[in-house]
Amino acid sequence: MRYITGAVALGAALILGGLSTTAQAAAAPAQPARTGGLYAASELVLTVGRGETRADATVERAATLSCMPMATGTHPAPMAACTQLRAVGGDFAAVTEGATKSTRMCNMLWDPVVVTADGVWQGRRVSYTHTFANSCVMTDGKGSVFEF
Repeated sequence: MRYITGAVALGAALILGGLSTTAQAAAAPAQPARTGGLYAASELVLTVGRGETRADATVERAATLSCMPMATGTHPAPMAACTQLRAVGGDFAAVTEGATKSTRMCNMLWDPVVVTADGVWQGRRVSYTHTFANSCVMTDGKGSVFEF
């Protein structure tokens, strides 16, 4: 019976190791390189809830909105919402506070509705909260971002 010397055993291990690595590389599919892409990320989670502040609001509805490279998400009108956000440069205050008033009359009932937007807009972190007096005021000429 012969004994294999250390050098021969090391050489055999290297050859066998190289063969198994080559076999694994051939069997594994090539993974695409991950890049930042051409567009800055715009991924948002929008919520509508009852309460006076974000901390005490009960979330009634939530939707996701992705605007780059195309408008998608669970939002019922992602194209309209993304267009509205692009028009104001992602300024949620312009969407909720500076929107055009309609001719509809809303009552003065205090039944607060809280809307939130969290995520990333064109590569910039966003965390926004606004409280409306009631649901009529929330939908009065505010556009489509929080209409879901």
